[in-house]
Amino acid sequence: MHVPDGFIDAPLSVVGGVIATVGVGVCLRGARRELDEKTAPLAGLVAAFVFALQMLNFPVALGTSGHLLGGTLAAVLVGPYTGALCVTVVLTVQALFFADGGTTALGINITTMAIVTTVVGYGIVVLLRALLPARPASVVPAAFVGALISVPASALAFVGFYALGGTTGLSLGGVLVAMVGVHVLVGIGEAVITALTVGSVVTVRPDLVYATRSYEQPLEIRHTEQAA
Repeated sequence: MHVPDGFIDAPLSVVGGVIATVGVGVCLRGARRELDEKTAPLAGLVAAFVFALQMLNFPVALGTSGHLLGGTLAAVLVGPYTGALCVTVVLTVQALFFADGGTTALGINITTMAIVTTVVGYGIVVLLRALLPARPASVVPAAFVGALISVPASALAFVGFYALGGTTGLSLGGVLVAMVGVHVLVGIGEAVITALTVGSVVTVRPDLVYATRSYEQPLEIRHTEQAA
């Protein structure tokens, strides 16, 4: 899904950069509320894991590529703001050091793959978490659905950018079919990996999963009277 240089025209690439800058700024402020002694170390591990997932790249028709995104996984584990920042760091490193995605299209890539995936994915997780039984294990199916939908949502966001400023001459219908069709399949794979990863962490250390914090019971301190 990485957008290369020249795939989207310069004016829209600037717009994508502005959207990404504003989004990252909001995430930096929001991450202050999410990061603590548990979340901070985990954020680094999540970024490394997402980096590894995104390096598994395979070609898609019409000059695009498909890979796992990791936005929902990151949001569930460390919070939506911190999760978006983790994916943003991964995309920036890939663009600058691995030529995976154009530098002029970095704003569009951050918008579609970091911001859209975490907003859509975590929004679905929050919605389903309210409908499912109030226990940490409920986050697992919610994360599955969130990841499943977030990937084609990201593809649709890219198609929107292409419709407004695509430069390749490829038909919009062809790009839509190629991107959304393939990324529905990618979404299934991402949903499985997200559910397995979240489920493994929830089973061992549910306290480390950001999306399960609302299920944590407050610590009660009880005083017992001693008999005289």
